[in-house]
Amino acid sequence: MDMQSVITAAIEAVAAEQGKTLRPLTDDLVLLESGLDSLCFAILVTRLEDEVGFDPFTLSDDVYFPVTLGDFIRFYDDAARSQAAPTLAA
Repeated sequence: MDMQSVITAAIEAVAAEQGKTLRPLTDDLVLLESGLDSLCFAILVTRLEDEVGFDPFTLSDDVYFPVTLGDFIRFYDDAARSQAAPTLAA
């Protein structure tokens, strides 16, 4: 699954549904300047959990808040890789 495509499509859908105007979706776009508000981000994370099958914010032991769209996509990519990695028996 191409996480960048999944995430950008979800962002565009949420923005359209919520009547928000998006800035161009580039890797260096600061999320707080994207045009989405906190409700939109809550909807986005919930929708992505339904689509990709996990929420990296609840999977992580660390408190991390992505700053840019590129950070957000990498956060999901990293979580997807950790979900796909086989666990080693102790």
